[in-house]
Amino acid sequence: MSLEDAIGYWFKNKKLLINAVTHSSYSSDKGMSYPENNERLEYLGDAFFDAIIGDRLYKLLPEEREGKLSKMRAKIVCEESLEDIGKEIKIGDYLLIGKGEEQTGGRTRKSIIANAVEAIIGAIYLDSNYDATYAVVSKLFDEKINLAIEGKLLTDHKTKLQEILQKKHKDKAPSYEVIKTEGPDHEKVFFVNLVLDKVVLGKGLGKSKKEAEQNAAADALTRGVKK
Repeated sequence: MSLEDAIGYWFKNKKLLINAVTHSSYSSDKGMSYPENNERLEYLGDAFFDAIIGDRLYKLLPEEREGKLSKMRAKIVCEESLEDIGKEIKIGDYLLIGKGEEQTGGRTRKSIIANAVEAIIGAIYLDSNYDATYAVVSKLFDEKINLAIEGKLLTDHKTKLQEILQKKHKDKAPSYEVIKTEGPDHEKVFFVNLVLDKVVLGKGLGKSKKEAEQNAAADALTRGVKK
C-alpha cells in the first residue's frame, strides 16, 4: 500500500508529495534550494490542522465551553498524536532524510514524523482545497477526536504538567527557555530548561523546540512534580 493509499488522498501534483516527505537534512545533503523540503509545508499544515480540529470540536460539541474545547484540541494536535498517526500511515518508510539523520534514528524520531504529517496536510491543501484537506484530517484523526471527547485520550507531558502546576500556582505559569543549540542547521539539537519562579523543574533536549519542551516537561514529572 502506498502513502497515498494510507492517507486516502491521491496527489495531482506529485512534487508536493515529494516535498512533504523531504526533510531539511536531505535537501541540505543534496545541495537543493531551500523550498525543496517540508519546512514551509509543515508551517502551512500546522495552521490548517489546528483550524480543522478546532472546527470539528466546535461543531460536535455545540454546548461545550471554550476552555474545555481548547484542552481537547491541545491533546489532539500535540506532537505525540501526530506521531501516532504518522506511524499508522508508515510515513517513516517514505521519508527522504540526510545521511546523518538516518544514522542517528531520524526516520523514527518523533519530531520528524510529526512534522512530516503536518507537511502532508499542507501539501494536500495546496494540491486541492480546504474541503479535501478537512476530509483527510477528519478521517485520519477521527478516533483521537472521539477519544478526546470521551476524556480517554492521553494527555501530552506539557499539558499534564500545566494542569498539575495550575492547581498549586494559579497565578504563575512555567516558561520553557532554550538554553543553547548545538549542531548545523539541518541537525540542530535544542536544549531547554523548564523554569518556574527561577527554579529549574526539568531539562530536555530534542531535534526541535517542541520535542525539547516535551522532554523537559517529562523530566519535571519524573523528578516528582506532584498535584
